[in-house]
Amino acid sequence: MKNKHKIGIVGGMGPSAGVDLFQKIINLTTADYDNEHIPVSLISEPNLISDRTEFLMRNLNINPAIGISEVINYLYHQKANIIGIPCNTAHSPKIFNGILNRIPSNIQLINMIDSVCKYIKEKFPLYENIGILSTSGTYLSNVYPDYLSKYKLNGVQVTQKIQDDFINESIYNKDYGIKSFSNPPTIQAKENLILGVNYLISKKVDAIILGCTEIPLVLKMDYYKNIPFIDSTKILAREMILKYSPNKLIENK
Repeated sequence: MKNKHKIGIVGGMGPSAGVDLFQKIINLTTADYDNEHIPVSLISEPNLISDRTEFLMRNLNINPAIGISEVINYLYHQKANIIGIPCNTAHSPKIFNGILNRIPSNIQLINMIDSVCKYIKEKFPLYENIGILSTSGTYLSNVYPDYLSKYKLNGVQVTQKIQDDFINESIYNKDYGIKSFSNPPTIQAKENLILGVNYLISKKVDAIILGCTEIPLVLKMDYYKNIPFIDSTKILAREMILKYSPNKLIENK
């Protein structure tokens, strides 16, 4: 393929989420032969990147933007100029703005949160109330409700207790959380997430954003009780393909 563009994936947040994004780029790309697929570089160096939620909860002083931007610059040196970060929490302004200030201006860094909100508004124009499942870092930063409001959508989050005792535990608990057990995930992690889903459904949401890139590793269905799940990783993959070449996207997926 004679194309100057190349996609870059910042892996490691967690490592399985980066692989999931790569797989979804492949799944959403129209190609009959190997060499018709989009060139992609994935760098997974979790050792360089401090935990996003811990930073936003003020338990760490090191901004993850430092390590993330370092990986982005590695990708840029590999000629990747369309970059995606498969971590919703990394898009909190305290982190995302720090990344933008540390990378070359000609990199197209995809804003996952904005892409998700734009997708909902375009694909589901009648929807109003959008549920959100996320890490506690994303929850506390209010990044999804803030972006959804720009599209005249109402973001609905779980209660603080459900967030602390069930959703964040499903991600971070060392005995059953997705960060410790992603393939396969544990039954407990799924049960915790479904509890959050049921709460959001009780609040009459029209759809639910899987607003942590590790949640789709557990909730792999498109719908639950007729409520659509909005897979943030899949939308990031779509947006990256569109930036690379719109005619490469399989639209019906």
